[in-house]
Amino acid sequence: MNEEQWARIVKYTELQGTSGQENLVRAAFREDLTPLVDEVVQNGLGGLYGLINHHDLNAPRVMFGAHFDEVGFIVKRITPRGLLEVKALGGWNATVVSAQRFTLFTRYHEYPIVSSSVAPHLLRGQSGESKVPTLNQILFDGGFTSAVEAEELGVRPGDFIVPDVKTVRMANPNRVVSKSWDNRFGLVTILDVLERLQNQTIPNTLIMGANVQEEVGLRGVGPAVHQLQPDLFFGLDCSTADDLTTETGQGQLDHGAILRVVDPGVIMPRRLKEFILDMASDEHIPLQYFVPNGGTDAAGAQSQNNGIPAVTLGVASRYIHTHQTVWSIADFQAAEQLLEKLILNLDASTVNDIIYGD
Repeated sequence: MNEEQWARIVKYTELQGTSGQENLVRAAFREDLTPLVDEVVQNGLGGLYGLINHHDLNAPRVMFGAHFDEVGFIVKRITPRGLLEVKALGGWNATVVSAQRFTLFTRYHEYPIVSSSVAPHLLRGQSGESKVPTLNQILFDGGFTSAVEAEELGVRPGDFIVPDVKTVRMANPNRVVSKSWDNRFGLVTILDVLERLQNQTIPNTLIMGANVQEEVGLRGVGPAVHQLQPDLFFGLDCSTADDLTTETGQGQLDHGAILRVVDPGVIMPRRLKEFILDMASDEHIPLQYFVPNGGTDAAGAQSQNNGIPAVTLGVASRYIHTHQTVWSIADFQAAEQLLEKLILNLDASTVNDIIYGD
C-alpha cells in the first residue's frame, strides 16, 4: 500500500457523516470522483454516482454502490440540566456506547461531546447486579450547564452526533483500527479501482458511487437505481467478522474478500455467482462465502425497475458499528482486485447470460 492510498483511507474513515447527515463525506467524494469519470449525477435524497459511458448506447449498464453513512445518533431532547437525549441511527450494541467521544453537529458549529456512563464508585454498596443501560437511557454530555445554555449555543433536536476517532495501523502493519470502515471501505475501493481503470477499455457503461441512509433501512438505493437504470447491481459493503475464537466462523480476517451468497434480503442469482467464482478462481483472488443475518443495498436494488440481478461483495471486519473496527489490508486489496477484474469482463454477452441464461 502506497502513501497516497493510506492517506485516502485515513481521510475517509475520519470524515464524519451519519444517516441523513452525509454531506461532508459526499462533498469529499464528489471532489475525488469527478476527475475519474465522464459525468457525475446526484439524486434527490443525496446519493452520488459517477459514470464512464460506453460509446455503444446499448452496452450493458453495470452499477457498483457503496453507502456514505456510518452509524450515529440524532438529538431527541435537551434535558433541563443540559444533557442530550438521543435516538440511534443504525444498529448499536448498547454495551459499547457509554464513555465514548463523539462530535455534535449543530447548524453552525461542531462541538465535542461524550456519551454518559456510571463510574464504578457510584455502584458500590448497591444490591443486585448492575444493568446495562438501554440506548434510550444513555445521555450525551457536551458540557452544557442547562438547556438554556445548550440552546444559546445552537443545539436543537434533530442535530447529529457522530463518533470521533483517529485511524491508525496496528503493530501488525497489515491490520488497521478505525471507525466507519462500514462503509468507507466502499468509497475508497471505488476511487482506487477507478484510478486503475484509467486508459483501460471498459466493455460496459460503468456506474460507481454511493447511496445515503443505508444504515436506517436501505432508503437511498431505490432512487439511485431508478435514476440510473442498471442491468446489474453490485453492493460494496463491510460485514462483521466472526473469527475471535474460531477458525470456522464466517468472515475470517486475512482470508480474502467476501461473497454474500444469501442474506435475509437477497438470494444471489445463480449465473452471477458462477461468474464471480470463476473470475476469482482464474485470477487467484482469495474469496470467502458469507451468509449473514443482515442486509445491504443489494436487497433494495433487486426489486426495482423490471428486476435487477444483485449481490454484495466486500470485506469482513471485527467490531463494526462501534468506534473501533479492526480490519485487514490484505482483504481490502483482494476486494479491489476482484472488482477491477469483474468490471473488465462484464461485456454484453456475459451480462446477457447472467440475466437470461438458464
